[in-house]
Amino acid sequence: MDEIRYETLFVATDTSRHYLPLPVMKNVIDSMTYTKLNVLHWHIVDTQSFPLEIPSYPKLWNGAYSPTQRYTFEDAAEIVNYAGRRGIHVLAEIDVPGHALSWGKGYPSLWPSKNCQEPLDVSSDFTFKVIDGILSDFSKIFKFKFIHLGGDEVNTTCWSTTPRISKWLKKHRKTEAEAYEYFVLRAQKIASSHGYEIINWEETFNNFGNKLNPKTVVHNWLGTGVVGRVTAAGLRCIMSNQDKWYLDHIDTPWQMFYANEPFEMIKDEKRQSLVLGGEVCMWGEHIDASDIQQTIWPRAAAAAERLWTPYTKLAENPDKVTTRLAHFRCLLNERGVAAAPLVGGGRVAPFEPGSCLAQ
Repeated sequence: MDEIRYETLFVATDTSRHYLPLPVMKNVIDSMTYTKLNVLHWHIVDTQSFPLEIPSYPKLWNGAYSPTQRYTFEDAAEIVNYAGRRGIHVLAEIDVPGHALSWGKGYPSLWPSKNCQEPLDVSSDFTFKVIDGILSDFSKIFKFKFIHLGGDEVNTTCWSTTPRISKWLKKHRKTEAEAYEYFVLRAQKIASSHGYEIINWEETFNNFGNKLNPKTVVHNWLGTGVVGRVTAAGLRCIMSNQDKWYLDHIDTPWQMFYANEPFEMIKDEKRQSLVLGGEVCMWGEHIDASDIQQTIWPRAAAAAERLWTPYTKLAENPDKVTTRLAHFRCLLNERGVAAAPLVGGGRVAPFEPGSCLAQ
């Protein structure tokens, strides 16, 4: 290929919904190199669990499923170093203020109340001290220039229904929506103070895009329309529309992964340059160590070819892509990667006896 289209090509892995042992994480990293996917987006924590040790706030990993389903700080550094030796960056994500119920298992004061536990308490300085501590610790091992701060799917009801926080809202003359904006922007400032550039999910742009740090990267997931609006506003973006590039949508066939084109609605080259790349997302509600690789592969390879191939040179004959992708899937199997057959959606079993080249 004579052209690199994008700066970064991502795979998201989710270790909150199901814990992934270190050998599994390393296996995913190894398999990424075969398609030149160069950023592992590590969605470390979420509502369900907080598996990572944070030295500044050691009780946070009380939110892990069990003591054996945790990553030490040294484990995280090992993953980063292992990926780095293979040319892969690790993008860490802490999703705030929503998706954070597990934080309060160790520090209940982070919850709005005992009976209303998400999002994180916007009225408490302790909330932001914890975020600062996490990002301070992160800066010691996660050296990629970006940090992902989430910001999606925030239901602010707990803020208005908790008397203490409702009083704070009235005192500061903020609506729930304005408090959400305040939280995201304050978290951005903390991340910037640790030298990071920030990635946020697209809801932040949809709700208060003109207030975001101008270096913010907006992470699309709801649909393709926001990519055009983000680039028109002069911000950078990453494309991950869920209808085409969510690997946990196992009914989505590889052909849809291949056909998804970030530049389809953006013809201006300057705006195209603001699209940093694309990401295929492996959310973990129904994925663990037993089935992660056959859910990722070979569909992620179809997206990788779409992203690496110059826009003007994409294959027009689907049969050529099928033959090439089937061969690549065989090579993955030969290397010990449990890539599923092409026929059907994701994670399907072979239909009948035969060569891997025809499955």
